[in-house]
Amino acid sequence: MVASVIEGVALTGLVACVPEGRETVEDLAARFGEDAARRIAKATGIEARHLVPPHQCTSDLGEAAARRLLDRLGWAADSVDLLVMVTQTHDHILPASGYLLHRRLGLGKGAAVLDLTLGCSGYVHGLWTASAMLKAAGGRRALLVAGDTTSRVIDPDDRAVAPLFGDAATATALEAAEAGAEATPPMVFALGSDGAGAPYLAVPGGGLRRPGEPAHLFMDGTQVFAFTLREVPGNIRAVLERAGWAMETVHRLVLHQANAQMIRHLAQKLGATPAQTVVGLAGFGNTSSASIPLALASELGGALHGGALRLLLSGFGVGWSWGSVALTAGPLAVCEVITLPASSAESAGPDAQPAKGAGERANLAECPAKIAGP
Repeated sequence: MVASVIEGVALTGLVACVPEGRETVEDLAARFGEDAARRIAKATGIEARHLVPPHQCTSDLGEAAARRLLDRLGWAADSVDLLVMVTQTHDHILPASGYLLHRRLGLGKGAAVLDLTLGCSGYVHGLWTASAMLKAAGGRRALLVAGDTTSRVIDPDDRAVAPLFGDAATATALEAAEAGAEATPPMVFALGSDGAGAPYLAVPGGGLRRPGEPAHLFMDGTQVFAFTLREVPGNIRAVLERAGWAMETVHRLVLHQANAQMIRHLAQKLGATPAQTVVGLAGFGNTSSASIPLALASELGGALHGGALRLLLSGFGVGWSWGSVALTAGPLAVCEVITLPASSAESAGPDAQPAKGAGERANLAECPAKIAGP
């Protein structure tokens, strides 16, 4: 297990972006039957999901979120020293999607770019990577873009996965403290991996190994559940111990938003109360690497804007991979959810030019979000 403490880097803003299109339980009932659709919703807690149209990719959602974040923070694009992008649904085999965003956002040539191909554990791994790189390089500002358009790799008739996954991308601002500034609470991480889990959550076709097969997601739900119960509680307890926190001192426990029943089961196993436990997937589904920051923005936006919260975040999934972090965040300058219209098709190719002004940006609308306090 990799365990580390990163000091002097703070989370200063967060924007999540979902596509305009939605699929509800009623839509699923037309495909799978009313009884089946209702049973799935009751078992998972998922009532609706946002899905991209065919012309939108993860980078489009990520660009919209990052533009909004930069605007709200008042950051100039050339003030960003590092861009880390976490996704497993890239626009192309190459170049990496982070480089598309670098150009489209107009970041400076001195900025470093790194892509991580990770799913449900990706936000925590990305937060660790971006914070550690920013600290090690002596940089000031970093953007972490995390998200997936998993609907693009799902067979719509596969009732094992089609009703579960939604699309979203998020942008998180990280800033290193200036010399002499007030001390920033540390971020405490614990990360783990087990490649034996690779066959149980995968898109085997469509790549270079099996180019002739369709790129459809396969998931063995029984194996995923067993892995989660086997590895995640111990990982979270390790972070609590390293941070010197007791569960009752945590304001919010934000687990990967895969399944409401699983979230509540894990929380109970860890001794977290329902009031501490964030369950925010009803209108979004499982959004993979975006699920934790989307839950923060949709469920805790008001609280994080208004003050500081002790947060325990934990992601787990494909690989197998898992990671948890204990951090104090807030007050944030921005923490919100926006919607990207289906009519928006900016910057679709690797040769796309950066936007020159606000008039050329997507017409973004704020998505209603629940507000919760500590």
